[in-house]
Amino acid sequence: MKYLPIAQGLFVRNRRRFVKQLKPSSVAVFHSNDVMPTNADGTLPFRQSSDLFYLSGIDQEESILMLFPDAKDERMREVLFVRETNDQILTWEGYKLTKEQAREVSGIGSILWTHQFEQVLGSQLFEAEHIYLNTNEHLRAVVEVETRDARFIKKVKELYPLHKYERSAPILHQLRAVKSEQEVALIQQACDITEKAFRRLLGFISPGVMEYEIEAELYHEFLRNRSRGPAYAPIIASGGNACILHYTDNNQECEEGELVLMDFGAEYANYAADLTRTVPVSGKFTPRQREVYNSVLAVMKAATQMLVPGNTLGQYHKFVGTVMENELIRLGLLNEQDIRHQDPVNPLYKRYFMHGTSHHLGLDVHDVGNRFRPFEAGMVFTCEPGIYIREEGIGIRLEDDILITPQGPKNLMQHIPIEADAIERLMQQ
Repeated sequence: MKYLPIAQGLFVRNRRRFVKQLKPSSVAVFHSNDVMPTNADGTLPFRQSSDLFYLSGIDQEESILMLFPDAKDERMREVLFVRETNDQILTWEGYKLTKEQAREVSGIGSILWTHQFEQVLGSQLFEAEHIYLNTNEHLRAVVEVETRDARFIKKVKELYPLHKYERSAPILHQLRAVKSEQEVALIQQACDITEKAFRRLLGFISPGVMEYEIEAELYHEFLRNRSRGPAYAPIIASGGNACILHYTDNNQECEEGELVLMDFGAEYANYAADLTRTVPVSGKFTPRQREVYNSVLAVMKAATQMLVPGNTLGQYHKFVGTVMENELIRLGLLNEQDIRHQDPVNPLYKRYFMHGTSHHLGLDVHDVGNRFRPFEAGMVFTCEPGIYIREEGIGIRLEDDILITPQGPKNLMQHIPIEADAIERLMQQ
């Protein structure tokens, strides 16, 4: 891994918090992600299961975590299974974790080889009543590829049909939504790398540059700062492309007089940053572009102040909608009479602002969490309003990452330029 070692205390505490939520006499099992194939003998870069990483810190394929807090044999209360290596694997793939290294990373005392898992599990399940199984239960997940967790679920239910089965996801959604100080520091590191990349771009963007050239600059800055790369596919959208919310072709020329919307974030130690900035290709906003830009920024500032303990996403988005309506009226895009007669289920502002304002951020860009749960200190949310005027070729979105604290919102991207005057000044240097 490119990132620096993480103190094992983070993962020890995460496991301790998780097992406290289990029913008596329970075993919980977590599998690593697969190495995904491409074509022929090709594979995609490995990305660890967020849940397994959260509980163990292990960033290697073919790893399994078994937690059995009530095991009579103390050595079986936490067991980590890792891939046994050999000279051939070392020659063709490189170094894999030794048992000692896995113990140092995870803080788990009992380290065994992955091929020992089925035998050990069988011996322990005779003592257990409940088996906690893990699946991707993200609200927006579309899972079409069978995972190692899914294959295990089918097999274990066939072999042990009389046990009581439980879900790990609701517990992990509850725990992962609130970040510890160590996790916030890792997210901050991802944000700081993202800042370096953005500042690099301000001196690079000019008429004639290709969207993919901007994307290439991001990769350069990410990799040289210990990031594996982007936390998600970067959006580099110039001109009318900025009105396509998930535009990732990034293959057009940036032309004078246009805006370029850039939505990107570095990954660091599997934690994500998520930034959006929209800048003028020529280095100076037109009067209309600046007018729309300042409206988006006004909504963003108002929304950020609502990211406080006790608020809810429902109340928050209702407030943001009202602020956005006022800005769209000021821009001449809506009028008060139409708003008075609008369908409350489909408000008119959604013509120009059709996505949500915030989502959880952490090990996943759209991190897990219950949308009905009140905000709590330690949660990290994006704040990303936008206005998209297709007929004018203007799409502007601004986004920062906000930590909720007892004292109010803390912007983890507060040092990244965002005011229109600052953007113009830095681009023209």
